[in-house]
Amino acid sequence: MTAPHIVVVCTANICRSPVAEALLRTKLSAIGVDGWTVSSAGTWAIEGNTAAPHSIALMSEQGINIQPHRSQPVTEQVMQQADLALCMETGHVRTLKRAYPAHAHKIYTLRQMVQKRGCVKDPYGGSRRQYERMVAEVDDLLERGLPRIQALVQENFLKRGENG
Repeated sequence: MTAPHIVVVCTANICRSPVAEALLRTKLSAIGVDGWTVSSAGTWAIEGNTAAPHSIALMSEQGINIQPHRSQPVTEQVMQQADLALCMETGHVRTLKRAYPAHAHKIYTLRQMVQKRGCVKDPYGGSRRQYERMVAEVDDLLERGLPRIQALVQENFLKRGENG
């Protein structure tokens, strides 16, 4: 059986999800959780686009290089590999649950990890300040939601092992 896998999902996989992917990978490493795969994808992503310039710049300022990132669409294979799909919007959750009903039990919004409703606002086409707000929100949600994220991944990873 492969390692636990988290996929972070937004719309185009160029603004929010690459940031969340990089921040989550960094946070997991900081607490000694190694060997987990963290990836990202988009509900409307076109294969191969780079991350948004503001996302790249803001991550670079934190010492995280997301320049090699290339967008990818959510597919059945992506959903099969994932033990948890963290979405930026409730619309992404609805889309994925409708398209991949067998995986509905592992699809959540990032805000649900801290018992909140709503969406992480998409800064696409916006100012650097809008991107800064998005990065700060994603960072905070991941930091506070990390225990729940780990628990859900481990629970679903074990289920996958039993069924795999």
